[in-house]
Amino acid sequence: MTSTLAPPSVDRAGSARAGTAPRRRTRILALPEARWAAAATALFLLALPLQLTGAPAWTWGPLYALAYVTGGWEPGWEGLKALKEKTLDVDLLMIVAALGAASIGQVMDGALLIVIFATSGALEALATARTADSVRGLLDLAPSTATRLTPDGGEQAVPVEELTVGDTILVRPGERVGADGRVLDGASEVDQATITGEPLPAPKEPGGEVFAGTLNGTGALWVRVERDASDSVIARIVRMVEEASETKAPTQLFIEKVEQRYSLGMVAATLAVFLVPLAFGAALDDALLRAMTFMIVASPCAVVLATMPPLLSAIANAGRHGVLVKSAVVMERLGQVDTVALDKTGTLTEGTPRVTDVRALPQSGLDEDELLLLAAAAEHPSEHPLARAVVDAARERGLDLPATEDFASAPGVGVQAVADGRTVAVGAPARLLDDAGNPITAMAEELEDSGRTAVLVMVDGLPAGVLGIADRLRPDAAATVVSLTKLTGNAPTLLTGDNARAAAHLAAEAGIDDVRAGLLPQDKLSAVKEREAAGRKVMVVGDGVNDAPALAAAHTGIAMGRAGSDLALETADAVIVRDELAAVPTTVALSRRARELVVQNLVIAGVFIAGLVIWDLAGTLPLPLGVAGHEGSTIIVGLNGLRLLRETAWQRAAGVGRS
Repeated sequence: MTSTLAPPSVDRAGSARAGTAPRRRTRILALPEARWAAAATALFLLALPLQLTGAPAWTWGPLYALAYVTGGWEPGWEGLKALKEKTLDVDLLMIVAALGAASIGQVMDGALLIVIFATSGALEALATARTADSVRGLLDLAPSTATRLTPDGGEQAVPVEELTVGDTILVRPGERVGADGRVLDGASEVDQATITGEPLPAPKEPGGEVFAGTLNGTGALWVRVERDASDSVIARIVRMVEEASETKAPTQLFIEKVEQRYSLGMVAATLAVFLVPLAFGAALDDALLRAMTFMIVASPCAVVLATMPPLLSAIANAGRHGVLVKSAVVMERLGQVDTVALDKTGTLTEGTPRVTDVRALPQSGLDEDELLLLAAAAEHPSEHPLARAVVDAARERGLDLPATEDFASAPGVGVQAVADGRTVAVGAPARLLDDAGNPITAMAEELEDSGRTAVLVMVDGLPAGVLGIADRLRPDAAATVVSLTKLTGNAPTLLTGDNARAAAHLAAEAGIDDVRAGLLPQDKLSAVKEREAAGRKVMVVGDGVNDAPALAAAHTGIAMGRAGSDLALETADAVIVRDELAAVPTTVALSRRARELVVQNLVIAGVFIAGLVIWDLAGTLPLPLGVAGHEGSTIIVGLNGLRLLRETAWQRAAGVGRS
């Protein structure tokens, strides 16, 4: 290549060197559902104190009425449209229940039901919008323009959409790659974590493949475009996330699965209780009172509460311990998983390269600290992740770095500097050492065979030692693997974009036998779909952009929160905010405990409803007593569900995973 490296323009440099994509965040009040819910809540809060303080009904009545309208018109309209399609929608039932409460004087109760329902709908709409924001924001990882080389050797800044297969683009140091392609000339190291999840930049030379949106290092690359912008890996990730989110089977809480039939049956039974006595000559008032009592005692309030308090309590308890579970549906689904797929970098590991081995050659005359000190001094001016790992290791040992001179960096090779009067070179053994029979070559190969990255240190032109660098396993990783195996009955699988040797070594440390390495995002998605097709309920735990399609397609997706990408955090069903991997099996166990309480509550609610209904039909159940019995059963199941708020509930769940 003969093109001249001209400095990039100010605007281009700013966009290309941005470390992260601009965040797209839908404002809460930009959603109509949120605006209506906020209005209904405000009106309710204005009316409630007026009613409780004994103010005239004309002061708070209209406020409640407006709360009914603002919070209920939209779900009511959706319910009517569903009714037109011959479906009794839960939206319409909730509105009817609220109006029914108002008709017997319980205006405040009905308004509260409207507010809760409207708020729930607003939160669901916000979650959907935020996920869409992250999917769209992923496209911002790729630069908007690229430097295309013209046939006469000149340069032309063009939108990436105008690049065609066969074009040659120039990627300067620190820029993001504009298109998927193959390196024609140049050498550098490219951070591909967004695509492959590899913790270390990948060296690129002629013939190497690069992906749009990945970040170039210190060298210049001339790249031949091999895919259109619409078919790049990053664009395909967006499509896969969108498709997985759309095709994922809709989920419902247990009670919602029988809600349709129960509601239809209750409506039909209420009409029968009203009309049959009339047909046999009963008085209108008596028939209406009996039907109203039946409707109250047979209403599924206790049944609904049988489900929600345990799940919401479990969500609150998990939240106190750094686990954000996004909905009651998710909390219920967590307890159903029977297969777990784990990402490697940033999930099982800390996601940060660290020095694990310092080996000095005896003939160098240096001990470990002296070798590390010289290597860190030479690497100190560099911004490479490996350099930061070496410098951090020296500082952890309390070593004072000497000043350096004549620093130089060669992309794909390493660095060289003068430190403490000695010339120090640090880099890849294969590039710095020509003698394959040198004893230090065997030392480097031994480290690489154990899953480390070997870094050679040369002092005054002679090999002095070698450093081993690797991404460390999280302290709780092995215990988490054991707990998940006991909970699900199946050993977890490791799905990673990292190389097979590093993946196998780390999997062995964590106690995982099933390892799939070198996977691109579509490969992870295929692995999840394969297990789902076999009838498994798969939980995926990951943190990166490359995990997002699998997180979206899985039965349940969990993202590690501290270093997780925006797309992973929004796509996942739950987020481990504190990055404590051991919280994953504990949350699964807590979900299973919540499901047990749901079953208990359904039994309690069923007994109360059956007893009150039989009393009303076989005898004469006074309306106040029917209301008391109905409300009493509701309180009992509610309090039973709140047991999961206690600290001991989390501790017991943690013990289940370890036992």
